[in-house]
Amino acid sequence: MEFGAFKNRVLTSFHLDLNSYKEKQLKRRLDSYLSRLKMANYGELFNRMTANRVSYEEFLDYLTINVSEFFRDPQRFSDLQKEHLPELINSRNSVKIWSAACSNGSEPYSLAIIMEELGLSGRSKIIATDIDRQILNKAERATYSKESLKNVSAARLERFFSQAGTSYALKEALRRKVTFRHHDLLSGEYDNNYDLILCRNVTIYFTKEAQEVIYRRFNNSLTNGGLLFIGGSEMIFNYKELGFEKLSTCFYRKSAPHNKPKI
Repeated sequence: MEFGAFKNRVLTSFHLDLNSYKEKQLKRRLDSYLSRLKMANYGELFNRMTANRVSYEEFLDYLTINVSEFFRDPQRFSDLQKEHLPELINSRNSVKIWSAACSNGSEPYSLAIIMEELGLSGRSKIIATDIDRQILNKAERATYSKESLKNVSAARLERFFSQAGTSYALKEALRRKVTFRHHDLLSGEYDNNYDLILCRNVTIYFTKEAQEVIYRRFNNSLTNGGLLFIGGSEMIFNYKELGFEKLSTCFYRKSAPHNKPKI
């Protein structure tokens, strides 16, 4: 089975749109996966994926780059806590937050810590989603290595975590602040009325066309004046066309709708 045929079969059978991923990066990653499984071609891989759900979940787990840590890019999270969130909450009674492609939960839990420190925990709702069910299970367990917590201060570590052997478990009270759901950014339905959406270091793996679709859908999901927080390796060049204004590095705000001309 050729690579193109494999992508089309995956779309038909699993509703997973591999055509929206950057082709060279995707093929390089999948060729590595074939080598790892000692398979000769994509047909063997497809047969393995269709044989049982576990094999498909393993494929998804390998496809998605589940690299995450608490407060990844600390300066930007500091900007969020000291500047953007206080401004956002000033104009709202509560905030609804979406951590899209949340991986192992480090990002939404970082948000939960910030909201607790700002005294806004009772005024916020945090929803975290990912396409990979295995990584969502890990996120819900909320147990992390020391490496994942390298950007967590000693004070935060003591306040919000309990040591469990060589790992650290997030305390139950904070775990309950985040709701995890399965979601595919490319094909899933998008909820609305979000005040803040985080989607960081994810769209770099998608084609330009897929990126624009995702950003437009994020814009539609945000409330007026809502914020989009992206990764340091990403940039939205045509943000005005997509309905945003740029606030600072990594932060974009949904533009106010244009007033309709009087007739």
